[in-house]
Amino acid sequence: MQNSNTYYQQQLETYKAEVSKLYKQLTILSTARLLAFIGIIVVVYFTFNNWQIALGCGLAGVVLFLFLLSKHTALKSDYALKKALLAINEEELKIGSGDFFHRNEGLEFQDPQHNYALDIDLFGRGSFFQFIDRTATKIGALALSNALKSNTISNIEERQEAIQELSAKPKWRQQFQATANLIKVETKPEDIVKWLHKHNSFLPKALKRLPLVFATVSLLLLVLGITKVISIEFFGYWLLIGLAVTGKYLKKINDLAANTDKIRDTFRQYAQLLNAIETETFTSELLQQKQKSIQLKDKKASLILSDLSKAMDALDNRNNLISAIFGNGYFLTDIKNSFVIEQWIETYHDKVEDWFDVVTFFDAYNSFGNYAFNHKHYVYPKVLEKGKQTKVTALGHPLLKTEKRVDNNFNIENEQFFIITGANMAGKSTFLRTVSLHIVMANVGLPVCAKSSEYVPVKLITSMRTSDSLTDDSSYFFSELTRLKYIVDAIKTDSYFIILDEILKGTNSTDKAIGSRKFVEKLVASNATGIIATHDLSLCEIEKELTEVKNHYFDAQIIDDELYFDYTFKKGICQNMNASFLLKKMEIV
Repeated sequence: MQNSNTYYQQQLETYKAEVSKLYKQLTILSTARLLAFIGIIVVVYFTFNNWQIALGCGLAGVVLFLFLLSKHTALKSDYALKKALLAINEEELKIGSGDFFHRNEGLEFQDPQHNYALDIDLFGRGSFFQFIDRTATKIGALALSNALKSNTISNIEERQEAIQELSAKPKWRQQFQATANLIKVETKPEDIVKWLHKHNSFLPKALKRLPLVFATVSLLLLVLGITKVISIEFFGYWLLIGLAVTGKYLKKINDLAANTDKIRDTFRQYAQLLNAIETETFTSELLQQKQKSIQLKDKKASLILSDLSKAMDALDNRNNLISAIFGNGYFLTDIKNSFVIEQWIETYHDKVEDWFDVVTFFDAYNSFGNYAFNHKHYVYPKVLEKGKQTKVTALGHPLLKTEKRVDNNFNIENEQFFIITGANMAGKSTFLRTVSLHIVMANVGLPVCAKSSEYVPVKLITSMRTSDSLTDDSSYFFSELTRLKYIVDAIKTDSYFIILDEILKGTNSTDKAIGSRKFVEKLVASNATGIIATHDLSLCEIEKELTEVKNHYFDAQIIDDELYFDYTFKKGICQNMNASFLLKKMEIV
């Protein structure tokens, strides 16, 4: 099994060499173009007295110049793609070393009211989203965040299969990501879809053949004028007629051109990405479904989008004054190009959203495939039927460094509730987030940080972080009660794995102990499954009365006047607390 960093290093060296080679070729071509341009001027200057030779040399020089320009443009595109691929592999090596805090934190996707996103650091600095995100589009990042927040427990194995397949296609994934990174778009896909649906065609169907007829007449008048069959003035009058015909629709053509100018890059980008999806072979059911959803009987979606992009480019040529006057005057180019665009919109406007959705799906799932590729030693949970026992061996938090991380076994039966006690800094909160992230990752279809995992799919709901709100005029305690009420209401209609960290912190110790006990008893009576971490040892007494409740703890020991943590998840009740020791050790008291 090849290490992902080894792969990235190999790719890095390959693309470095290719980028260097292409840069030299581009330099040579640029020099050749300059020399060709100078050569044309020099030759034409010295042969100017013999116009036949001057014209021939000039035309030959122009052909050579255009050829060099075409080669330069093609190489420049290849150079940009290779540079993007080089940057991707450099970034992967950087992230693999633990340096990823400069990446998108995804804070725009944070929702304090979500079932678990805020509590388990799904977004923000050092978050799971920041670590996993490789999306190249804004809507792809949104789709990735939605997948992590979805709390969906159906079709997990289907998602696992898709992620496994994408994991095995690192070259394809990087090509897709690099292609998407090359074009920066400003208009959101959903805005484009709205505009396509709202657009009303303004050109009558009868005008379809008019540009061709008008161009034919224009050429005929030119020939007749040159041969002096008619006065050349008629050719000039015909120009005014063409401009008048175009002028009738000028305002609406201007509006169409303004809208298409905003979305040309988006369509060009999506055409390339759709082509990447269409031409790849997929075997997993989910990826095949997505691929089939963009297939049309007569033509590929990528070619259809490419056709529209070309029509938009053609319409954009109207910004050239010479093209605008003579093109419209003799060939009705604005009407011709606008008609092509409107016909396209009328035919395919209801397909575009599906195409965008598929590209967005692959953009998001590329991140999952990349994560699985980077963590080949992680395992895909074996999905069990409801009623079985979840068993995880050597479970760890994926964002903790391997050399410092302490992994723990975690087994819990359905409708069982764990009470976890432990000293400060002993690892309770980290363990709660580890279990939470295992559930989220398993539901998404990702491999988890463990040696083995037998998992009964369940939705997650947590209460680990609560804050007061001055704007809502609510106290910390009221905010916490609101969250607990939300959990109680949620479990009435669905099954959840509940994770609580030191609830009822906003009240006195006695009231807290009584309230916490009653709340846990209510959860157990509701057949809930979950964990609560607490410093209140009296809560552990519930184990004696309710068989569904089991006590576990994280320990701390004082050895040679130093505090020692083993971060190991154990059965029983914690007996060693460390607050007084730390106060004394730090000379606070």
